[in-house]
Amino acid sequence: MDRVQLTEKNRQKFLGDSQSSLSKTDADLVAMKERLLYGEIAERGTLNDHQRMLVTLVALTASQTLDDMKAQTEAALRVGLSPVEIKEALYQCAPYAGFPRTESALRLVNEVFAEKGIALPVESQATVTEESRFRDGLAAQKAIFGDAIDKMHAAAPDGQKDIMVNYLSAFCFGDFYTRESLDLKTRELLTFSIVSALGGCEAQVKAHVQGNANVGNSKQNLVDALAQMLPYMGFPRTLNALGCVNAVLRDS
Repeated sequence: MDRVQLTEKNRQKFLGDSQSSLSKTDADLVAMKERLLYGEIAERGTLNDHQRMLVTLVALTASQTLDDMKAQTEAALRVGLSPVEIKEALYQCAPYAGFPRTESALRLVNEVFAEKGIALPVESQATVTEESRFRDGLAAQKAIFGDAIDKMHAAAPDGQKDIMVNYLSAFCFGDFYTRESLDLKTRELLTFSIVSALGGCEAQVKAHVQGNANVGNSKQNLVDALAQMLPYMGFPRTLNALGCVNAVLRDS
């Protein structure tokens, strides 16, 4: 198949018969986007369809480019992601992109679910208690970053321990990484995607490049996640994040 034929095949798989609202007024731009995304990117790389859609949803959420959110939520359902998995991917955005961006995206996802008769709320995936969230979060944090977390905690100045120790371990990792439905490898891939899509977070991108390597995601997985996000966040953020990947995983 040529690029145009591949575009139509993959458009059908992900989007069905839906058309962009710009198809009649800006057909050239729509064609360029769709032929890149569905004629090239969707045909290449190491990500499966589920991973592609989860990465897409968190990229839209983090960058707050929500015009495509409902269509991409429908695409995620079409390729077999469950409502719970979609929700969990968006929840993973909260500690990195903030609650307001996450909530704005969730409102659109909820509209799609309501239109399709999907019962809300979905089943809770929480596993921690008020008593266990710090301990369990620290365990998840160490599963990704190892004993370097102990050194970071010890080095945190007294006036900063709430942020560097309590909120990071109990809230970010305890309240989110311990949730069910998405495994640790998937959550860490999504976190890399979120901080890459935000832009200006190169130190955190590098940390999560190493975190991804530590939990078993390959360098090519990260490169392919960036390719998937390219049409949504553009070349500057993509190339900045790619530079972080290459700086951390030089020999991969």
